[in-house]
Amino acid sequence: MNITSDVKDAKLTATVTIPAADVDAAIKKAYKEAAKRYRFPGFRAGHAPRPVIDNMLGAGAVLAQATNDLIGANESAVLNELDIVPVKSGDYGNIDEMVKDHEDYTYTIEFQLRPSYELNSYDPVEIEMPPAEVTEGEIDAQIEMLMGYHASFKDAERAVAEGDYVTVDIENIKNAEALNGEGRMVVVGSGNLPAAFDEGLTGMNVDESKEISWTPEVEGAEEASVKVTVKNIKERILPELTDEFAKASFGFDDIAAMRDAVKIELDADKTSKLPGIKENRAVAKLAERLEAEKIDEDYEQSVFSELGQNFLQSLSGRGMTLDGWLKTAGMSTDAFLADLHRQADDVARESLALDALARKLEIEVTDEDVDAEFERAGIQDVEASKAQFIAEGRMPAVRDSIRRSKAVDWLVDNAVVTEVDEYAKADDAE
Repeated sequence: MNITSDVKDAKLTATVTIPAADVDAAIKKAYKEAAKRYRFPGFRAGHAPRPVIDNMLGAGAVLAQATNDLIGANESAVLNELDIVPVKSGDYGNIDEMVKDHEDYTYTIEFQLRPSYELNSYDPVEIEMPPAEVTEGEIDAQIEMLMGYHASFKDAERAVAEGDYVTVDIENIKNAEALNGEGRMVVVGSGNLPAAFDEGLTGMNVDESKEISWTPEVEGAEEASVKVTVKNIKERILPELTDEFAKASFGFDDIAAMRDAVKIELDADKTSKLPGIKENRAVAKLAERLEAEKIDEDYEQSVFSELGQNFLQSLSGRGMTLDGWLKTAGMSTDAFLADLHRQADDVARESLALDALARKLEIEVTDEDVDAEFERAGIQDVEASKAQFIAEGRMPAVRDSIRRSKAVDWLVDNAVVTEVDEYAKADDAE
């Protein structure tokens, strides 16, 4: 097989020439399958000669099948040879010419590629990170969370404030069907509802009604509005933490022992999580440098589809359906799709930013890198697995992943880090 290609405007046009020997093999196979598939009077199944088949079915029909089979069987090889991961399936246009005996066969195919963007800077990113050591503020926050399991609630004879547990009736006015309902419990400031909703609810009194409107932060989103009536306001009361309470409720000798235990747990948690936090923040900061106001729609859609499929597979693994999950989450289908598109845009930007960095760094992927990737995945028979990936045209995607991983490694290793105690910062702000 011989391939020549040309790239223009993120479209790669490949001209593929298949040698005559492969063409003859495809034609022979097509006739053999036709002989098995159809009944030809006077011949046993699979034994009708070519002239009989041509007479009964028409030579064009079998050659057309041979042409389709040959092209389809070669697509994976074309992807591997070009080392590309198309945004969507290849476009063969109109295949007018059919294969002919003892002749090479040439056809063209067009692939939509990921767009290539540049970054406005390729310098190391600057990020903020939590201190590597556990802080007193983190211990305080963890203990407050544990104390929350023993919280009590009392009616608040005042207006709604942040942190309150408020029972409300919500009547949808427009574009907020998922929030509609009576006797709904809302935790003000929890982040589960739009910020404008929390702001509108704050300061309201029992039996007061109010219309609250907001526009979701999604491109093209329409304004949503609801009528809210406050039915009850409860404030959460935490018990006083004393040595006696620490012993009776948590099994520690005193407060100091409880804080020591919490510190040990947080330290182990930090050790495992900080590398991932650093990577996520570095990649997110790099994505801010992408010189693209709007991501290519075809690429965003491909990322959207992949995220959707992964989410549905995750739900299926937990024995849930999408409809069931949406009801549990109190989310409408439109809101779910809008959120998934936001995620797809973020992932697409990060991926394209890493692609740009990898090009700038001239990152290469070796055969040893590929073998190591399969070994890290716990593959026992690396060679067999590689052969399967090659046969399915998935090896370019593996190399893409390795290339981006190397870009991430460089990004993390060179990031300029400023440690910020976010809990102390919040206390200072208060």
